[in-house]
Amino acid sequence: MLSAVHLRAPVRLTGIILLVLIIAAIVLVGLRSATPADDSAEAGFARDMATHHAQAVEMAFLIRDRSSDEALRTLAYDIIVTQSAQRGIFMGWLQEWGLPQASTLPRMAWMPGHAHIQRDATTVPPLMHGMASDDELRRLRAAQGREAEILFLQLMIRHHEGGVLMARAVKALSHRADVVQMAASIDEGQRVEIAAMTEMLAKRDARPYRSLLD
Repeated sequence: MLSAVHLRAPVRLTGIILLVLIIAAIVLVGLRSATPADDSAEAGFARDMATHHAQAVEMAFLIRDRSSDEALRTLAYDIIVTQSAQRGIFMGWLQEWGLPQASTLPRMAWMPGHAHIQRDATTVPPLMHGMASDDELRRLRAAQGREAEILFLQLMIRHHEGGVLMARAVKALSHRADVVQMAASIDEGQRVEIAAMTEMLAKRDARPYRSLLD
């Protein structure tokens, strides 16, 4: 018959293992629910995606007022409504986390692989993924009719692709359910709209710019 000493050793060891696992679980939950810091991926994503969405809304308003195509106008309206609502959520997150809506950190510093360039002794970030340049926006504002429709679709497809890249990046970096769920929604929703806009371009005998997702 085994002695009490022999029985207590594995029981004590099992208890210690369980305690360690419980502590690890508590720590993990705490880390996942911790308020994001100012330099976190979540804060950077919220700020940068809010700016990214603002440009999409601006472009959508431009084409809505220049096109008579009902399908394209409906798409523009959907972009305006959806991305304006999401911007409000991003700003709400920052307020909830006690963080400012602006930051001294470079844009996209949270996203791995988004390089910064050196220009005249100043580190300057490139445009966020998919963003239209000032010159492209001027061209869109000046365009009319079919030309405006094609340019909008090309710019917005690339813009959506940039949004998909940003959403996928934060999904890989964040453990917050609200951020990950929003990123997944952006990823899926914008890919659906990319497919629709690609078809619209084909009907106009035009093609998208080279894809950022290749």
